[in-house]
Amino acid sequence: MKLSLIVPCYNEEGNVEKFFDLVTEVFEGKVDDYEFVFVNDGSTDGTRERLKALYLGKNEKKNIQYLSFSRNFGKEAAIYAGLSKAKGDLLCIIDADLQQRPEVVLEMLEIIKKDEDTDCVTAYQEERKEGKIVSSLKALFYKGINKISDVEFRNGASDFRLFRRNVAEALLQMREYHRFSKGMFSFVGFNTEYIPYTVAERESGESKWSLRKLIKYAFEGIFAFSTAPLKISAYTGISFILLALGAFILSFFASAWLIISAVFFIGGAILLNLGIIGQYLAKMYVQGKDRPVYILKEHFDNEETD
Repeated sequence: MKLSLIVPCYNEEGNVEKFFDLVTEVFEGKVDDYEFVFVNDGSTDGTRERLKALYLGKNEKKNIQYLSFSRNFGKEAAIYAGLSKAKGDLLCIIDADLQQRPEVVLEMLEIIKKDEDTDCVTAYQEERKEGKIVSSLKALFYKGINKISDVEFRNGASDFRLFRRNVAEALLQMREYHRFSKGMFSFVGFNTEYIPYTVAERESGESKWSLRKLIKYAFEGIFAFSTAPLKISAYTGISFILLALGAFILSFFASAWLIISAVFFIGGAILLNLGIIGQYLAKMYVQGKDRPVYILKEHFDNEETD
């Protein structure tokens, strides 16, 4: 079976060649038929040039595809592009920074080849290396979203996973503009086995995930896979009626500040609810435009050159 490695790249000029060399070394004699699908997500450094040089200079096996976006569309778009161009019977999403090691890919291959009923093998971090604040926020996110979502999210499960072609085809049918891969994999189902892995040190460059981006990404997942926030409007509406009644009664015995505080509180809560509704409407608005998830600037492979 042919294996496609889907490798999203954003400002990874110092890693892409090391990644290629390490995978080639680890796979030697163990994986015969495989390809690299590098996706340059609008990098602002020399990643594009390094990938093009890699394609032109180290493609003896004719097993390198190189895609480059017209601008930065995000990792989710890069994953989607890789899925749409990959040719393998098995597909694996893996980062270029070498924190996710190709040796783990071999473990995944062994598992999926032994059991025909296993459709996907997902790696999760047994021990997180982030700070306590980030780790606590992530644990809180998974605990919260599992209470309000119809699909289950595995705590610590990453995008680092290997899966069969039927899983990829199911994901490609989900043509959402705002994509959240962790939820999508849960939504399409299929038999998934989880294995622990230890994140290695980054070879070069810096992590692209700041705390602000992680929080934004978490809200993307909540709005994409739960309508529970919309119910806040109904609950707070009932609460406001009770609060207004209580404030009206207390206004006969207390100062006018009680009424002022109640007005501010109720007004703020109304604006909060309007903001939540606005988030869903905004996503519907963008989806309704039917814009492409990504735009290719160039695509090099062995069959065609765009």
